[in-house]
Amino acid sequence: MTLNRTILDIHVLQTVPPSNLNRDDTGAPKSATYGGVRRSRVSSQAWKRATRKAFAGLLDASELGIRTKKVVEVLAERVMDLDPSMTRAAAQSLAAETITTATGSKVAVPGRKSKADVEDPPAESTYLMFLSGRQYDALAAMTVEGGKGGDLKALKDYFRDRENKARAKQLVLTEHSVDIALFGRMVADSTDLNVDAAAQVAHALSVHAVEVESDYYTAVDDKNTDAETGAGMIGTVDFNSSTLYRYAALDVNRLQENLGVGHDDARPVEPTQRAVTAFLEGFVTSLPTGKINTFGNQTLPAAVIVKMRSRRPVSYVAAFEEPVRAGEGGGFLRGSCEKLATFVPDLEKSFGLDDGPEAWVLRVGEETERLASLGKSVSLPELLASVGEAVVARLTPEASDAERAADAGTRAGGSSGGAGVASGPGA
Repeated sequence: MTLNRTILDIHVLQTVPPSNLNRDDTGAPKSATYGGVRRSRVSSQAWKRATRKAFAGLLDASELGIRTKKVVEVLAERVMDLDPSMTRAAAQSLAAETITTATGSKVAVPGRKSKADVEDPPAESTYLMFLSGRQYDALAAMTVEGGKGGDLKALKDYFRDRENKARAKQLVLTEHSVDIALFGRMVADSTDLNVDAAAQVAHALSVHAVEVESDYYTAVDDKNTDAETGAGMIGTVDFNSSTLYRYAALDVNRLQENLGVGHDDARPVEPTQRAVTAFLEGFVTSLPTGKINTFGNQTLPAAVIVKMRSRRPVSYVAAFEEPVRAGEGGGFLRGSCEKLATFVPDLEKSFGLDDGPEAWVLRVGEETERLASLGKSVSLPELLASVGEAVVARLTPEASDAERAADAGTRAGGSSGGAGVASGPGA
């Protein structure tokens, strides 16, 4: 039995010159041991953050969420937009009541940051809360409806009605933004509001062993005279350089389900297509900005391999368990591509994964030539268009029915083998 799932695997090789993309608590670039040697590492959180920031240029603001403790302040602003006559203090009081009712999370006024502050700051949640713009808009409308004129008692009475309270909670469960649908949401005080992530992002690892280096720098005081020697300040900054293997997996079916919650059809195809291509472009082209002004390490990937699967996601990181050695003239990219070109067909044949998954390869330079056999060669615009079209074809019921009919015909003809297929990204 083959389950009709749609899973995207995204594999990236990217060279990064001296840099400190993601540092640890000592200020050094993060690292990890893999294959018995120390590797450069960029955390999944860092690249997910970079991907989310890239969405600002790829998606409309209405499709994105806001992750903040300042939920009361954000909601109060929207309440005042709907009722300009309401004072800020009244709007914040109403917003705090609505947030508590809708999410079950407690909010509290934080301590003043300085003695000069005249007014108490707005209440904040005790942890970061992730809500979409549309969810804030819907909650604001409900707040104005129940607390007309800024009447907090009226709003509390309004939420004592079970139907209104349930509706407030339901608003937080519908109209998820693209980033919430992709990366999930955890609400500690109300686990029923949690959203399972559709995307998995691995920690990026260098394909070779790496050593951390230090840059000793000085800054000169512009007002020093010739008689005043020495630096105005001195310091050190740690850095490394590496060829990174990056990997992400996207469960398109879960993404569709997350985006469809609360809709009549519950399975919107066009928003899912847009979210998939935004994630693909955002993940491929984004870069964490740690020490970016110091090092100016503005690179793009040398190679991108995208595979569309029907069973489960598969990382190719094991190709680099034995670290790549520098070529005769230096460099790790060519050796990395040769390892992938050998490893991938072997892996997929051994596990029966070479049954025609759609695959695309975006590559730059003759060093990556060995990867050409792993998929259809495309540019980035062609990749986005092709993957988007493939997603629509997979998710459209008519196309899915045709695929199932074809599978049934193949099995009836006796040419199909495997049994026991795992489903979803957790398999």
